[in-house]
Amino acid sequence: MKKLCEEAKKLNIPEWVRATPFLTVDGIIKIFNPKFSGIVLIKRKNPPLGFALPGGFVDYGERVEKALIREMKEETNLDVKITKLQGIYSNPNRDPRLHTTSAVFVCHANELPKAGDDAKETFVFKLEEIPWDELVFDHKKILEDFIK
Repeated sequence: MKKLCEEAKKLNIPEWVRATPFLTVDGIIKIFNPKFSGIVLIKRKNPPLGFALPGGFVDYGERVEKALIREMKEETNLDVKITKLQGIYSNPNRDPRLHTTSAVFVCHANELPKAGDDAKETFVFKLEEIPWDELVFDHKKILEDFIK
C-alpha cells in the first residue's frame, strides 16, 4: 500500500483519491456440467497464498459487470453468466495489500475451469468440501453468506 501511495503521489493524484478504497469484483461461479457440481476456487500464485474466489480489480472506465466477466475469463478461462449480485464487501482489512471494496456476484458456467493469470490452479469444490481454513481475504465470510 505504501508503495502504491508513493506512486500515486508522484503522479500528483490527490490525497482524497489515494484514500479511496480500490474497487474489485469476486465471482462465485456455480458449475453445471450437466448438473450442479460445485463452485470454483482458485489457488493463488501470488501473496496472499491460499484458496480464493476468482476476481480482481475493476479498470478505470470499466463497468463492474464487464470487469467480473473479464476477470472470470482471465483466471478460470470460463465464460460466465451473471445470475445476481450477492453483495458489497468493504471491510478495510479484507485485503492485506490495500483497502479494497468488492462487488461479489453469483454466476454460472457449464465447462470446467482452467487456471490463468493469478490462478496457479483451479478447483471445483462441493459446498461441503470447501477448504475453509485455507481461504484468503474475506472469502470465508462471502461463502458463508452464499450458503445461507
